[in-house]
Amino acid sequence: MGEETRVSPLKNFVAGGVGGACLLLAGHPLDTIKVRLQTQPKASCSQYVLYTGTYDCFRKTVSKEGVLGLYRGMGAPLAGVAPMMAISFFGFGLGKQLQQTDPGQLLTPSQVFLAGCLAGVFTTVIVAPGERIKCLLQVQASSGQSRYSGPVDCGLRLYREQGLRGVYKGTLLTLIRDVPSNGLYFLTYQYLKHFLTPEGQSVSQLSTPRILLAGGVAGILNWTIALPPDVLKSNFQTAAEGKYRGLVDVLRTLLREEGPRALYKGFNPVFLRAFPANAACFLGFEVALKGLNVIAPSW
Repeated sequence: MGEETRVSPLKNFVAGGVGGACLLLAGHPLDTIKVRLQTQPKASCSQYVLYTGTYDCFRKTVSKEGVLGLYRGMGAPLAGVAPMMAISFFGFGLGKQLQQTDPGQLLTPSQVFLAGCLAGVFTTVIVAPGERIKCLLQVQASSGQSRYSGPVDCGLRLYREQGLRGVYKGTLLTLIRDVPSNGLYFLTYQYLKHFLTPEGQSVSQLSTPRILLAGGVAGILNWTIALPPDVLKSNFQTAAEGKYRGLVDVLRTLLREEGPRALYKGFNPVFLRAFPANAACFLGFEVALKGLNVIAPSW
């Protein structure tokens, strides 16, 4: 189940950054749609719901804001996603290294899962404020009110008005979302890579379509357990100050007002995006890793 060769956390860091950039370019449009669907107001009898579904949200966004509207709020994640995936893969590499007594030792599935969980803890520190800013910017565009001029303005104003607490609002939910799902993400990818490797071949020779398949499936499983806390987080982070007392309150309110299905709001765009975005991410990671092994074998 482990790795065929020991990869230094530093190489993982650089290759992870490349993977993160690939993930964002492939996945951001559907992320914008996801957040808009998750946070749109509930339809009352007198009014129509803003978006009827994924395709409708896509159509309305493009016709009103052009194709670039789908890349709204991308500044914050682009500045964050490449370093974030870099730190994620670094945390994963470190987690594996900490559990290995000697370089060639294969890790058990539970050790790979724990290494993935460590990656989730590492990334939350960066992700939480970036997510808060991203969600606020994505929502303001669809509500028609421009309170913030961009990511930096949004971050600075949150800090000025509410201190660090305002910037880090929703951190606990981000942890609940990212730690177990990251564990599953890396475990699935490692397992599928080994499973898809033909008998007698090295995992490092895995073909591009198989890497894409392993990465895509890992992305889908990751979101299956990450989506309910993600819905809670989007609602909590974009709610007016004082609307929710905390995590349990958001959950109770959502279940009371919209029922259990509300926890999987944004399901279609998330799953449509999970496969190509994560396939692109792992392919970018593997290609960069191969390149680094050639350019800087001693890292």
